[in-house]
Amino acid sequence: GAPSCSGSRSLPFEFERGRSESSGDEDDDDEDDEEEEVEEEEMESDTRARFGTADGELDSDDDRERMINLSELTPYILCSICKGYFIDATTITECLHTFCKSCIVRHFYYSNRCPKCNIVVHQTQPLYNIRLDRQLQDIVYKLVVNLEEREKKQMHDFYKERGLEVPKPAVPQPVPPSRGRPRKVLGSVFRIPPELDISILLEFIGANEGTGNFKPLEKKFVRVSGEATIGHVEKFLRRKMDLDPACQVDIICGDHLLEHYQTLREIRQVIGESAVQDGLLVLHYGLVVSPL
Repeated sequence: GAPSCSGSRSLPFEFERGRSESSGDEDDDDEDDEEEEVEEEEMESDTRARFGTADGELDSDDDRERMINLSELTPYILCSICKGYFIDATTITECLHTFCKSCIVRHFYYSNRCPKCNIVVHQTQPLYNIRLDRQLQDIVYKLVVNLEEREKKQMHDFYKERGLEVPKPAVPQPVPPSRGRPRKVLGSVFRIPPELDISILLEFIGANEGTGNFKPLEKKFVRVSGEATIGHVEKFLRRKMDLDPACQVDIICGDHLLEHYQTLREIRQVIGESAVQDGLLVLHYGLVVSPL
């Protein structure tokens, strides 16, 4: 009986000891869990610090958007002539400065230079070197509330007060469906006026000593009217190259020394295809000192 009794007494003891050991293991597990929780909290705090959020979540697109005051964009959408927002935004192709269409057209009535950078836009027809900037105008209308509606109303009232028909907005023409790969539809493009029917290539053949200092011609390709004379070409060269009045300009086409009164159309007809290269009338010019 004693062994069995001692054995029966030993069970509760072993059970208690097992419970104490298991509780010790659980304490160790709890400590490990606490360490893991601390590490997770540190990682979350790093995430919050990195992305600037309170809950560690990534910012959405809306959260990353920044509100901008219209005053910050105003310098980019104002016409420097009238100091108002662009209406029919029009850009000069030579320098890429933009103005209201009515403002720049009115300016070119008395000047051929850009009102902002003073570059010569075109010697005789600066209106040929301007383009409507529809994308910029759309941006202005989206930025400035009710600007488009006010402009349409003013235009409507302007025509009505004068008994004129209000022009209708241009409607894009439908493009007929075509088989195969769709082609990109181009908007309105600038067309060269028919009166500018002669393209000339100005080639420099040298200058004699004593002709003084002069600037090289920046652009040697020029499109002009066939009625322009060699005298006009000489004036163009003198102005572009800042030539001294005492410097004489000789203009040659092929083997012919040209006279001031000859028109470009006549020269092309008389000399023929030998004077033309890739559709360009080739003129050579040289600088010499005028005889006293």
